[in-house]
Amino acid sequence: MADEIVLLTSWPSMFGMRVTVALAEKGVKYEYREEDLRNKSPLLLMMNPIHKQIPVLIHNGKPISGSMIIVEYLDEVWNHKSPLLPTDPFQRAQARFWADYVDKKLYDTAKKIIWSTKGEEQETGKKEFIECLKLLEGELRDDPYFGGENFGFVDVSLVTFSCWFHTFESYGNFSIETECPKLVAWTKRCLEKESVSSSLADPHKIHDFASGVRKRLGIE
Repeated sequence: MADEIVLLTSWPSMFGMRVTVALAEKGVKYEYREEDLRNKSPLLLMMNPIHKQIPVLIHNGKPISGSMIIVEYLDEVWNHKSPLLPTDPFQRAQARFWADYVDKKLYDTAKKIIWSTKGEEQETGKKEFIECLKLLEGELRDDPYFGGENFGFVDVSLVTFSCWFHTFESYGNFSIETECPKLVAWTKRCLEKESVSSSLADPHKIHDFASGVRKRLGIE
């Protein structure tokens, strides 16, 4: 019996894109269901009753939520192709640490750039965001990917932010390539992979989406 896999997500979500990248890396077929986050479906509310957030992966009727939790689940279930986490326990722990850093630190600073109504808070967010990117760039070292020679867990966690870079730069008035050239080179390298290029949203559509949300919130 074939696996039945459904992904509940929203197209601009960098978190949902992580799951689509991982699914593509694993070659897993699935049903994509777009969620309207202002009018969440009964299925989403039933499958993720605690947080009521996307993405949610439904595997044979069983829900898994949280983007990197889903990515790790996919890596364990479809472990015969394109491993994302290293086999060494210490390296696995390090990968989880940096993916958590992207979630807890980078995302919070990025939000200040786009959604802040105060210039001072936006400037602080921009400064912290660049510092986070520089730290991640240092962790990349001279390797092709965060997983060394192979595209892996940390790459999945971070690369989906790249389609939002244009929007961050536009509202923050800075250049990520000027600040972090090696990280931008890494982004371009990742985009050469079909699993990434086919999963990431168009940066200009992301900007239009963010502009619409800002207008709705009265920020612009």
